[in-house]
Amino acid sequence: MSVTGSASWGSTLRKLGLAFAVAACWVPVPSLQAKPSSADMATVPLSSLPIEAQRTAELIRSGGPFPYAKDGTVFFNRERLLPPQRRGFYREYTVKTPQAKDRGARRIVCGGVRPTEPEACYYTADHYASFARIAP
Repeated sequence: MSVTGSASWGSTLRKLGLAFAVAACWVPVPSLQAKPSSADMATVPLSSLPIEAQRTAELIRSGGPFPYAKDGTVFFNRERLLPPQRRGFYREYTVKTPQAKDRGARRIVCGGVRPTEPEACYYTADHYASFARIAP
C-alpha cells in the first residue's frame, strides 16, 4: 500500500470517527419537541364511557359531593400528555372501578377556571398513561 493510500484511509477514519462522535452526542432539545394538543388526541363521547365515568361527570358539573378525598385536587400534568396549561388549571376525579379495593386506575381530568364549568375534560382508564378528550 502506498503512503498516499494510507493517508487517505486515515483521513476517512478520522471523518467517520468525528461523524460517530457527533451522532452519539446528539440529544433532542425538549423545548423544541411538539407539545400535545387536544386536536392530536382521540375524542370519545361521554355516552360511550363506563356508567361510572358518566356519573363522575355529573358530579363534576354539580360540584359534588365526591366519594374520595382526592377528588377535585389539582392534577399537575407531570406526564405532559394533556395540553400545557398553568398550574392549577387541571383537576382530577376518581371514576369508580367495580371490585377495586382502592381508587383504581380510572380518572376524569378536567380543566378550566370554574370546576363546575370545565373547558375540557379527559378520560384515562390506565392511570394517566393515556387520555382521550371527552366530547362536549
